[in-house]
Order: sequence, then C-alpha cells, then structure tokens
Amino acid sequence: MYYPVSAFIGLRYARASKGNPFIAFINLFSVAGIALGLAALITTSSVMNGFEADLKTRILGITPHFVVDTRHIDSAAQASLLNLPEVRAASLLIESEGLLQSPVGLRGVKVQAVNPAELPEDDIILSNMVAGAPQDLVSGQYGMIIGRPLALALSLGIGDSVRLMSADASVFTPFGRMPSQRQFTVTGLFDVGSELDDKVVWIHLDDGARLLRSATQDRAQTRLYLDDPFAWTQVKAVLDEKGLSSENWRERQGPLFDAVKMEKNMMSLMLMLIIAVAAFNIVSSLVMVVTEKHGDIAILRTQGMTTGALMSIFMLNGLYNGVKGTLMGLLLGSLLTWQLNNLLGLAGVQVMPGPGAGLPVDLQWPQVSAMVLLSLALCVVATLYPAMRAIAVQPADALRAE
Repeated sequence: MYYPVSAFIGLRYARASKGNPFIAFINLFSVAGIALGLAALITTSSVMNGFEADLKTRILGITPHFVVDTRHIDSAAQASLLNLPEVRAASLLIESEGLLQSPVGLRGVKVQAVNPAELPEDDIILSNMVAGAPQDLVSGQYGMIIGRPLALALSLGIGDSVRLMSADASVFTPFGRMPSQRQFTVTGLFDVGSELDDKVVWIHLDDGARLLRSATQDRAQTRLYLDDPFAWTQVKAVLDEKGLSSENWRERQGPLFDAVKMEKNMMSLMLMLIIAVAAFNIVSSLVMVVTEKHGDIAILRTQGMTTGALMSIFMLNGLYNGVKGTLMGLLLGSLLTWQLNNLLGLAGVQVMPGPGAGLPVDLQWPQVSAMVLLSLALCVVATLYPAMRAIAVQPADALRAE
C-alpha cells in the first residue's frame, strides 16, 4: 500500500519511540489521560442529559407549557391555536391556588380544573394513574385526583372526603370574609415521580369554576401542549403577534432548568480541561523526539523535503497518540454509559432513591461526535509547537554535531 513519505516517516517515528523508555512513558500517560478524560466527559454528559430529559418529562409534564388567555376570543380563533408550530394538543384549564384540608393536616396545592374529554392521551398524569381514572371526574360530583405522595401525607384514599379552600375567591359571612370552599371526594391517585406530585390536584372544569364562584367561560383559559417544551420561544413570538396574553413554563420552572444547564456546562468544561492537559503532554514527548531526530531532520532537508512535509511528519507522530487515546476514550465512555446502572448495581452503590431506581442516561451521538472532534482538535494544536521546532532546525548545524 502506498503511503506519503511524511506519513510513512511519522508513523515509523511514533512506533520507534518505544525504544526510548522515557518518551514511551510520556506517550502512555498522554494516551491514558485523553482516554480517561474523554470517557468521563461522555459518561457525565450522558447522565446530565438524562437528568435534564427526566426533569423535562416529569416536571414539564405536569406544569402547563403554555396557558393562553382565550376568554375573550371566538371559538375559531381558539381552534387556530392547534396550528401553531410545536403545538400538539390543547385543552381548557382553570388554574388557582388552594388549601387542602384533611383530618390530619393542611397542604397548599395548585388546583388544575380540567375537562377529561379534552385531555391528550399521552398526558403524563393519565399515563401514571395508580388508582381511578380521569373519567371519574364528573361535573357536579366534586371529584378530585391527587398525587400519591399528597395522599400519604394527608392520610387520604379513594372515596375519602377532603375540603378544598380557594385562595382566589372568598365570600362574606357573619364572621367576616372567608375563602370559598367545597367538600371533594378523592376519585383517583397518580404517581409521576415528580416533586410536583404533592403540589398539584385535578378537579373537573365546571367544579373549578363553581369553587371560584364564576361561570366556566369567564375563567377557562387554553392550555397548550408542545412537542418540545424547550421550543417555547417561537410559540411565544406567534402568540405575541396575535396579541394574545400568555404564561409559559419558563416563568415558573425556568430557574431550575437554567441551573441544570449551567451545571452541565461547568462539568463539561472541567472534564475538557482534563483532556487538554493530557493532550498537551504530547508537546513534551514530541519536543524530545525532535531533539533526538536533529540529524534525520537535517538529512531530509538536504534531500529537498519541504517545510510542510517536515511539519506533517511530527504532527502525524503526535496525532498517532491523540487518535489512539480518543478512540479508546470513545469506546470506554460508550460502554461505561450503556452499562453504568449495571456496574453501580454490582458495586452495591445506590445513587437514586427508591428500590430499583437507576440513573437516567441519555447518550446523544451528535454531542459525542462534537467531543471527539474537540479532543482531536486539541491534539492537533498540541503538535504545532514541536513541528515548528522541527522546521527551525538548521541542517548545517545539525550535521556538524553528528
């Protein structure tokens, strides 16, 4: 097989460096450093991606992506909201703050009054019902669906009565202004595994309006379900163009996801610095190779080798170790990511609370490809200085010393 002269000599130097124990040790250290750093970066990023996706599914599944004020527009304009980009479903919603009272305690909750017939089939609460069904919410019967953690905290079960007091409506009594309140019956339980499980309750849309002492059409707004909640900006722009007032998930949960994103970026930066340190170990080994090969460089220059070809010899020499370390890190990181929960189980380490709970992992190949390319780019940069040292060698001075 034909090789360019520079590639043939560069690879020969890379393999021959094993004859020098000190250079071989530095090469081994740089390869191991790049491999371990890239493997750690791939594994950590995949776990952080999994946490972000888990939060997006669980928290943003319960929190409305958009709540649009459609109380003063006609039905045709409301139906047109389904044609907005990223919108996959819509339903009427009345949101309010409330206080839930049972014989054992009180809890502040977010009350979501919904129409079960309008809910999309893939709504996360529908998919995680552990008792009862949304169809049990019947107008006028004052049924309620609550999260299992909230039911445990208030000692409630299916069929139990609980008092719901609204903070958004009040009535005058002989004892002064009192919050509007109704007695509800627990008809269903859900368990999404979110921190909002004990903070959100469902009641029927009409019952929510009665609790607030108003008509349904005067209170009901439109909840929009997005394909990707992170694509909220383009939906917001279209709603603003239409002159519709809206509230989106960023106003409620934005700081949480900003903190997760910042943590992921900082972890990636720190691990990338580890790769950079390992990659720049290539500099020291290549400088020693250049010093050792002064005579060879002088002979090649006197035989007419160009500076570009001479630079490529030592760049290929350094890239040989960089590519080895990157490929090893890619393989190790991928295997570690796929088997992470199994390895933690074998080691008896339980990271997530709950029996059988494992780390959420999301290996994104476009992201991994960017890490691999950045690792190789650092290796290329590390070879530039030794290659420049090589072309600066004067043939006459080098041969005089031989």
